[in-house]
Amino acid sequence: MADIKDPENTLIIETTKGNVVIAMRPDLAPGHVAHIKKLAREGFYDGIVFHRVIEGFMAQTGCPKGQGTGGSKYPNLKAEFNAEPHVRGTCSMARSSMPDSANSQFFICFGDARFLDKQYTAWGNVIEGMDNVDKIKRGEPVQNPDKMISVKVAADVK
Repeated sequence: MADIKDPENTLIIETTKGNVVIAMRPDLAPGHVAHIKKLAREGFYDGIVFHRVIEGFMAQTGCPKGQGTGGSKYPNLKAEFNAEPHVRGTCSMARSSMPDSANSQFFICFGDARFLDKQYTAWGNVIEGMDNVDKIKRGEPVQNPDKMISVKVAADVK
């Protein structure tokens, strides 16, 4: 298991390809991290598919409808754009063309996507299981997609 330094700000995602551990960064995006933890603790993310997975770019998930059009019951978030680079393992929020439209959907970068820097809210980095992210089935939309079986805050895992 990953060396978890801050269990309250670490997300453990069990996927159909294996576990992915994300160190969340409240120093970069405190509102987004709090929102993701709230959704995880409510079980919102459990069973949600990776609906948009583009080779060499990113794997997107977090849509309850499984197609990139849905969010949670909570209001959209105010953008917290930051200087964190979008590189391999960066976790960032998906949004529409409106800057303050992020809600529950997020993506994990497969490689450099620096053109997203300061335009999307980066909120964490994969610290273990990037090899499992690499195994997620590709597609837009994905046929028979992989999914997040469970998403938990490490502090809640006994």
